[in-house]
Amino acid sequence: MQKPVLVIKLGTAVITKADGKIDEAVIRKLAEEISTLSKTYRVVLVSSGAVGSGKSFIKNYKGTLIERKAAAAVGNPILIQLYNKYFSSFGINVAQALCERHHFSHRKQFLQLKDTFLEFWNNNILPVVNENDLVSNIELKFSDNDELSTLIAIGFDADTLIICTSVGGLLDNEKKIIPVVDRIDDKILGFVTSEKSAVGLGGMVSKLTFTRLATSLGIKVVMTGLAGETPLLEALSGKHGTTFKPRKSNLKARQKWLASGSITLGSIQIDKGAEKALIGRKSLLTVGIRNIKGSFSPGEVVQIINEEESIIGVAKVKLDAVQMAGQISKKNALAAHSDDIVIF
Repeated sequence: MQKPVLVIKLGTAVITKADGKIDEAVIRKLAEEISTLSKTYRVVLVSSGAVGSGKSFIKNYKGTLIERKAAAAVGNPILIQLYNKYFSSFGINVAQALCERHHFSHRKQFLQLKDTFLEFWNNNILPVVNENDLVSNIELKFSDNDELSTLIAIGFDADTLIICTSVGGLLDNEKKIIPVVDRIDDKILGFVTSEKSAVGLGGMVSKLTFTRLATSLGIKVVMTGLAGETPLLEALSGKHGTTFKPRKSNLKARQKWLASGSITLGSIQIDKGAEKALIGRKSLLTVGIRNIKGSFSPGEVVQIINEEESIIGVAKVKLDAVQMAGQISKKNALAAHSDDIVIF
């Protein structure tokens, strides 16, 4: 049997010191743990920290988009050299994989990406993934590495996604870690503030958004810190952090790719009748559409939003935004075929 896939996402705050430099003691501990996990899993490491590693080389750094791109370009080789230094001592080589959205949104490119990762694993090479900040357009950027790690987990049909965070898990109102979450509902979302790390892009809202997507597609998600000798192993066994239970998913590989490959340039809001039809695996007709946002072309994947403005899925559309808006009142106009719709 093939080993299951484990995706580990490291935020900037968990691998850097107060001065923004990479904490090499943390990297060494991670290398030792991941060398153990590699005996059981095919591991993907999604690592932030490139901008933090490179920003000291940019004069008068203020965090503008261009400065972040430059800092990432300087910081990425520094980061990968550190990973190579510590992982090689445990017999693991590392490969840098800089991803862009089109690697997920185009089926052929995604399958090539998947084949390359399989080649890594077959040769005991650990893929260390980050966004290709240097060339990514602002419109097509991943919102943060929480999103990137989730898309990889979904696209590669991962068993588990570990999100490492400086707070150690999801905290309740008394700042205590909630050990298990069965479902992300309004009560769980009520524990979240809009605060985010001073050094990272994402916050807990982002983490919960993508955790809900991952768990809805059958992936267990664990949020944990990196305190202790074996934090990842203990998190996987439920001793540390917060475990978000997965829901059963019968989606096929192509449907999971649809969910992982969406470029959210647009969204379609549907009425309750259309929502019921989609849940029943029917196609989306334009008559069930209430509102259209953004600009998209035929064949692109957009979000499906219900009347409560919750994202309930994605669809590969048959019409562009203008055509769709012009056919909303037509009863039999097809917006997206059932085979091209994934409901979360």
